[in-house]
Amino acid sequence: MEYILSIDAGTTAFKTSLFDENGRLLGISTREYKLLTPTALAVELPAETFWNAFKCGIKDLLKKTKVKTEEIRALGLSVQGETLLMIDKKGNPLRNAIIWLDNRAQAEAEVLSKRFDADSVSYKTTGQVKIVPTWPASKIFWIRKHEKNIFDKVYKYLLLEDYLIYRMTDEFVAEGSLLCSTVYWNISTKKYWDEMLEYLHVSVDQLPAVGESGEAVGELKSEVARELGLSRDTVVSTGVLDQAAGAIGVGNIKPGIFSENTGAALAICATLKKPVFDKQARMPIHYHGIPDTYMAHTFTTGGMVLRWYRDQFWKDEMRIAKTRGIDTYDLIDREVAKIPPGCEGLIMLPHLQGAMAPEANPKAKGVFYGFTLKHTKAYFARAIMEAIACIVRRNIDVLEELHIPVNEIRVLGGGARSDIWNQIKADITRKTILRTENEEAACLGAAILAGKAVGIYDSVTDASKNMVRIKKVFEPRKENMETYRYTYKKYVKLYDDLCGLFSLEKVEM
Repeated sequence: MEYILSIDAGTTAFKTSLFDENGRLLGISTREYKLLTPTALAVELPAETFWNAFKCGIKDLLKKTKVKTEEIRALGLSVQGETLLMIDKKGNPLRNAIIWLDNRAQAEAEVLSKRFDADSVSYKTTGQVKIVPTWPASKIFWIRKHEKNIFDKVYKYLLLEDYLIYRMTDEFVAEGSLLCSTVYWNISTKKYWDEMLEYLHVSVDQLPAVGESGEAVGELKSEVARELGLSRDTVVSTGVLDQAAGAIGVGNIKPGIFSENTGAALAICATLKKPVFDKQARMPIHYHGIPDTYMAHTFTTGGMVLRWYRDQFWKDEMRIAKTRGIDTYDLIDREVAKIPPGCEGLIMLPHLQGAMAPEANPKAKGVFYGFTLKHTKAYFARAIMEAIACIVRRNIDVLEELHIPVNEIRVLGGGARSDIWNQIKADITRKTILRTENEEAACLGAAILAGKAVGIYDSVTDASKNMVRIKKVFEPRKENMETYRYTYKKYVKLYDDLCGLFSLEKVEM
């Protein structure tokens, strides 16, 4: 049996997983860390914090699984996007990593937008609908203006995936799924965008070489193998953006498949054979983890709304659940299942932090509409679930307007565990919902790519057939379709009718 080590480098934790060649999860270890917020807009972390989480996670996992290290063929990576590191010629970080959440480069993003967003030049080049402060181009521009002493010493600008690969192999290699949201990489030519680099005063030599996801970079350096407790023969594979990893991990690898990840946010991915640019610039286009494949990918409001509701209105149930050793969300599911579809007229707009895709309205607010004396708090919980399902439907509507087919939906993330929520999504979208067996989809996606990189499988498609298994299918229920047709119609009209009122609100920065 051959094994694959997989790391999911998240915003506040690294998950380290071990899979066999059939996709069976043998063990998982999580190492958390706290982000630094030196100012209200700045979010940073020392590079060594990432490396320590990486190292400790691997050692803990090896201890748990007791697998012989010489049987671990490859190491794959699923990585957060937009986190930027800068190193000198000796490979030493020049400053803390600037985390993707960092929002300090607002003035710089505005300047870049004026320079490159005219006639959607940036969108058609990078696939990103706006130039925002979180993109690495904006971060580099900020460094150039505010930390010139650092800017002048930079040997390489690296994303987090690039940095981890460099630490393990001494190679500077990047790949498109992370590069496309730097806005200094051309999604169509798969080369760096010269005009943007020239404006930033950055040379191509200061950036890694570009490959594809799932390619063998090289074996571990001997000193790193000792530090990590792995065999020197372990092959490091190029990784992939975490959301693309999750898509691959649930089998979203060809057109017609749509995946949605309901965590704190809701991330959606639809696989494309070529870039499809939206004239209204509502839908970002990303490079996939599969060569010459793309994905319509965006974020919007997700499970954070249900979590807010749980924390504010289900405190007694949370205490009961804790004493019984059960999950409060399971209690919510049981109560929601008792409420009829459509919540007897109760509709919610789940825009607690503004509306994201496809409306992109930062002034929008959360709304409960149509409640009466008969509506209990279980109704409100179901209305939240129906509202999130309506957001999924809204994004599918946009995709289908662009002639991007959506034949089925694959679910992942915490929300995928809820049978009642999956059924609601199936009924409102009128699409088949599939839940896969392995809940650690991003880790599995990275493992699939690494397995392909070392020849365990000939292709991602081949690997997916062997490693991704469907656990449960939710078909749309005809008896609920008419109710939800009306619910969805009211949801869309409620938002449209309130836009004028939302526009009177001030946006708090």
